[in-house]
Amino acid sequence: MKDFKGRTAFITGGASGIGLSMARAFGRAGMNVVLADIDLSAAKNAAERLASEQIKAAPVYIDVTDRASVKSAALDALAAFGKVHLVCNNAGVAVGGQIGTVRERDWDWIIDVNLKGVVYGTETFVPLIKSHGEGGHLVNTASMAGMISPPGLEPYCATKFAVVAMSEGWAAQLAPQNIGVSVLCPGFVKTRIHESGRARQDKYGGTGDVDPGVGATREEAASNVLNGIDPDIVGQRVLEAVRDGDLYIFTHPHFKDFVQARFGAIMAAFDKAAASPALAQVKNWATPALDAN
Repeated sequence: MKDFKGRTAFITGGASGIGLSMARAFGRAGMNVVLADIDLSAAKNAAERLASEQIKAAPVYIDVTDRASVKSAALDALAAFGKVHLVCNNAGVAVGGQIGTVRERDWDWIIDVNLKGVVYGTETFVPLIKSHGEGGHLVNTASMAGMISPPGLEPYCATKFAVVAMSEGWAAQLAPQNIGVSVLCPGFVKTRIHESGRARQDKYGGTGDVDPGVGATREEAASNVLNGIDPDIVGQRVLEAVRDGDLYIFTHPHFKDFVQARFGAIMAAFDKAAASPALAQVKNWATPALDAN
């Protein structure tokens, strides 16, 4: 996606953090932006701030765990700006904890927000992008936790690995239709994700603290996040990547070593399989063709 001017971006979790930073970056590039958030008051305040920066922004309510709410927000976006070209499935929450300590309703909450929310956003907007025929792009927010899995953060990592996997598959599906896909995998960014429970819906237990996982106290988790990089830098990085048509968007190059260590262990496991006496008994391997594009 090279041409941004006059086009429209729809961003979930758009009232703050990475969502608002992407709105600012795309707005400065000439796009209209729709700030879709479960906190409509915060979205309205954010839209006013962007308006003071000469960015056209419309606040809309969305609960990404509710497909009907996502569809309603899409209609609001079309009413505001006519078409949507760029969709940032960005809303997310964080939950962690030791095995057996994560409550069932918190598992439901993180899966419904982080995973199903991306599904609902994609399935709602892809037909709308196809219908105007001008092409478009999806940006799905995952995390470095979609590439590596620290102990204690399994609920979060499970959803973020899923977002990476879905994005990889959708990229191949949508490329022939002039719709790009990127998956954003940031490290620590100065947001409020450590306060995810502030907007937790009643059906998941209502507002309140949640376990940050990774063996960290709430104070340590907050410190990690609040000492992260400026979200506006992330927004600029996303703009670069969308313009270049990149599938993977990373913001913390020094995390490469952790990913490389994981991939090294995977490659070593393949080597071990190749030397396996048990597998040596297989005479003919069925090898399906895989589309690597």
